[in-house]
Amino acid sequence: MEKDLKKTEQEFRTVIKECREIFEKKLHDYGASWRILRPTALTDQLFIKAKRIRSLELKQVNMVGEGIRPEFLALINYGIVGLIQLDRGFVDTVDITPQEAMTLYDQWAGEALTLMTKKNHDYDEAWREMRVTSYTDFILTKLQRIKEIEDLGGQTLVSEGIDANYMDIINYAVFGAIKLTS
Repeated sequence: MEKDLKKTEQEFRTVIKECREIFEKKLHDYGASWRILRPTALTDQLFIKAKRIRSLELKQVNMVGEGIRPEFLALINYGIVGLIQLDRGFVDTVDITPQEAMTLYDQWAGEALTLMTKKNHDYDEAWREMRVTSYTDFILTKLQRIKEIEDLGGQTLVSEGIDANYMDIINYAVFGAIKLTS
């Protein structure tokens, strides 16, 4: 089992490295323009990515060209952006350099890895036996929960907060990307 856990950690790192490279290139092209996104807009951006995955899974026809895996990678990057935005708040103008953005990216990607490692230990690699379509549905469920929490002004009674849901979205999207690689 320990060998499987190490394999998952390495696969996770590989996917995050791929996402980081995409993030860095987009940061070059657009700067940290995402800093202006309010939480609800970010939730909607994640939602349209997840809905597109589900649409492609159901229709099995792709009219745009990019497939499911790139959308999982986008969910990872937007999930990390979401964690940064929750921590830092949104702004009216970009207030960080690309280097600062990459430092924040690495911080939150590391936290997602730590959480995945702990959960994967407790769940005994159950994700490997799941269907990719289940990750999609779980991500959409997490997004619905985030919308509800946003509508409640963040005031939950017993539920985890938005940050925990972002972390789960990142981890499910990583699992989807891993499965669609192998």
